Amino acid sequence: MKDTTFSSTRLLELYDRISDAEDAIPRLRRFVLDLAVRGKLVEQDAADEPAAELLKRIAQEKARLLKAGEIGKFKARDQISHGDLAFAIPPPWRPAFVEAVLNELQTGPFGSSLHQSDYCLGGIPVINPASLQDGRIVPIEKMAVDITTLERLASFKLRPGDIVLARRGEMGRCAIVTENEAGWLCGTGSLILRPSTFLCARFLVLVIGSPFGREYLGSSSIGSTMQNLNQSILLNLPFGLPPLAEQHRIVAKVDELMALCDQLEQARAGREAVRDRLTTASLARLTAPETDAEAFQSHARFALQSLPTLTTRPDQIKTLRQTILNLAVRGKLVAQDAADEPAAELLKRFKAGKDALKKETGDARIRLAPDAKREGYPLDLPLGWEVQSFENLFLFIDYRGNTPPKTEGGVPLITAKNVRMGALNREPREYISEQTFEKWMTRGFPRLGDLFFTTEAPLANVCLNDIEEPFALAQRVICFQPYATIDTRYLMLALTSEVMQALIDGQATGMTAKGIKAAKLKPLPIPLPPLAEQHRIVAKVDALMTLCDQLEASLTTTAATRSKLLNALLHEALEPAAETADA
Repeated sequence: MKDTTFSSTRLLELYDRISDAEDAIPRLRRFVLDLAVRGKLVEQDAADEPAAELLKRIAQEKARLLKAGEIGKFKARDQISHGDLAFAIPPPWRPAFVEAVLNELQTGPFGSSLHQSDYCLGGIPVINPASLQDGRIVPIEKMAVDITTLERLASFKLRPGDIVLARRGEMGRCAIVTENEAGWLCGTGSLILRPSTFLCARFLVLVIGSPFGREYLGSSSIGSTMQNLNQSILLNLPFGLPPLAEQHRIVAKVDELMALCDQLEQARAGREAVRDRLTTASLARLTAPETDAEAFQSHARFALQSLPTLTTRPDQIKTLRQTILNLAVRGKLVAQDAADEPAAELLKRFKAGKDALKKETGDARIRLAPDAKREGYPLDLPLGWEVQSFENLFLFIDYRGNTPPKTEGGVPLITAKNVRMGALNREPREYISEQTFEKWMTRGFPRLGDLFFTTEAPLANVCLNDIEEPFALAQRVICFQPYATIDTRYLMLALTSEVMQALIDGQATGMTAKGIKAAKLKPLPIPLPPLAEQHRIVAKVDALMTLCDQLEASLTTTAATRSKLLNALLHEALEPAAETADA
């Protein structure tokens, strides 16, 4: 007889070909279970008692228990055939419904019998779906009852060998009750399965938790928001029943292969952790305060050579993007040019612009304010750079207080929901009437290129205004309107950097939803390079962000390709077993 087993060696060979796929190990686990319930995981043995004889013994046991009044009778079902199964099974196997191998099936107590007030700390554990984790029963401290409640619900006590199955939420979660959990209470969201003593209960657990079992229960369950499983659905689950001896061999083989998957998972996690540490260290060296110009160039070369290899997940791209912004606001992204007009000259024009606007309008919001000090900014800055406060850079245009009444159409209303980090999104679209617009927009009108800033929910999202038609601003959004010409795209990049976000967050208040008051925001310092360098920084960030986009797209494409390869390889691994089994 040819060897039809799926060995550890074969699994390792398969893993070597698909290890780069993100979901390789979970897919391998499902694949092993799929082979198990199809009769393609271990070799059949002609010396085994056929499954047909096993079904007879199970039926005899049930008849004896029924006659003795120890169990109830299930509703009669139609005869099952091979055609009721979703796949072919080996000749020694027989098709069966779950009902055929259960002595009892019991639903946990209803909510009218087990109330929230019955729960206590330190009592006897109650096993609800949340307690069923990775094929094990894990007690939850707050889900327990005292001895009085346990005895009142004594018919729902768990016995060794029972199977507890979740009947709500994710289908297929189940576990076998051991001596340790004997006497615990089945909860309202669970079912108690008592299989025949002639059945390997662990094999039934594999069937229920297999891709086929989960799919059948999930597609048959009821409920739109949360799936619910009733007894009838479970009892009608068709499956292939192997000889008892083969059931035990299957369970042993699954244990062996799952243990190997655990080892592969740990090795993969270790590899990813090393990658993360290397990536973090490479990027951290670029932004370390003590890094001098020569060391920075060396670190930058290493990062550029290493990051394409180290970067394998989209979340790592996010870190790379933030590093680019951090370098930008530290003056380390582009070279300084001694010919550039110093930022101090730029600040003089801002002061003149602010004074002129105050003289022209008499706006009470424009007040004399001290210049920001370099000491208030947490990082060293290059020669020619300056810092200045929000208040001395911008006129604050905001609309605090009530939200204006909204209409189906009219003048667009820009709210905090439209201000995303780095981009203005017109969705969701909201409007106010023209009459409300005239009464509402009394504190100034945003101009193209002005900055929008959210003060709360979410805090400190920043984007540029690119809207040409008239619109209104809602509360929780501030328009920063510069007093003089500046590259507002640079300012947007600066405000989205980690250092500026940290400064803003440090002045915010609130527990559940942080917010910042304008008075706390106004004195905060913003790093300012010479205007010409601002333009160079923006151009360099654009180029690098484009590379990040390409890398991210490449990862997405690679992930899709790996997923297709994984599907093909798993199919290929299954087919030889099928051919051999049919030979």
